[in-house]
Amino acid sequence: MTVAADSGRIAKRFAALKAAGRGGLVTFLTAGDPNHQTFEKILLGLPQAGADLIELGMPFSDPMADGPAIQASSLRALKAGANMGRTLDLVRRFRSHDGDTPIILMGYYNPIYSYGVDAFLTDARDAGVDGLIVVDLPPEEDSELCVPALEAGLNFIRLATPTTDDERLPTVLRNTSGFVYYVSVLGITGTKSAAETDIKFAVERLQRHTDLPVAVGFGIRTAEAVQEIASTADAAVVGSAIVERIAKDLDETGRPSDSLVETVHDCVRDLASRLRT
Repeated sequence: MTVAADSGRIAKRFAALKAAGRGGLVTFLTAGDPNHQTFEKILLGLPQAGADLIELGMPFSDPMADGPAIQASSLRALKAGANMGRTLDLVRRFRSHDGDTPIILMGYYNPIYSYGVDAFLTDARDAGVDGLIVVDLPPEEDSELCVPALEAGLNFIRLATPTTDDERLPTVLRNTSGFVYYVSVLGITGTKSAAETDIKFAVERLQRHTDLPVAVGFGIRTAEAVQEIASTADAAVVGSAIVERIAKDLDETGRPSDSLVETVHDCVRDLASRLRT
């Protein structure tokens, strides 16, 4: 099997970060939150604000691995009319402005299955998606989506956790491409943070098993934390802290303020600020 995506945008971005001597910032937002039009403006400005890679959450009604903030963002997006077709359209429109920043779709298998696996992979690739993170498909189910995705030229990014021991790790890494996403804490997103020493030990262990870049997420909320993580790992992933900024700028009816887009971009600028100094 040929993983053509290993020479794509994700690989190029991590190579550029390595050449620049710094770690990267991966931002997560739920596609279509708080509505399609506002989100498109947010998405288009993320690279300039400091996002090196972008994860787009595929809205789903039961995001079981996510904490309250991201769960709420998914429900807001769905209420505003989000669906897989509109998510792919957001990527397509982004690509008409930016051909370099990697975009990874993150979420659960149900929306992909409902769309149709073959149709999804074709449409995602054609829209300009670079990779997938599907949290509820274990390696034992690789034939369901992972292998077809790789054959379609999309990276399939796998999660490793503090409980992924040395015996299990080769199975997790077997068909992983693009990068490894290390979940630094057990439990749902956005609820707690891991100690820096624990993360350093975990990243070094992963690097003994793979040459792929390692990105660390869950519980990272400040520019200081991003800097610390990115000094050990290849990138830091921030999601809940950004999604919460969106929620704070909505009125009681869920309508965004006029300053919401700039507020989110300011948040990302702050998170990225110590990576370039």
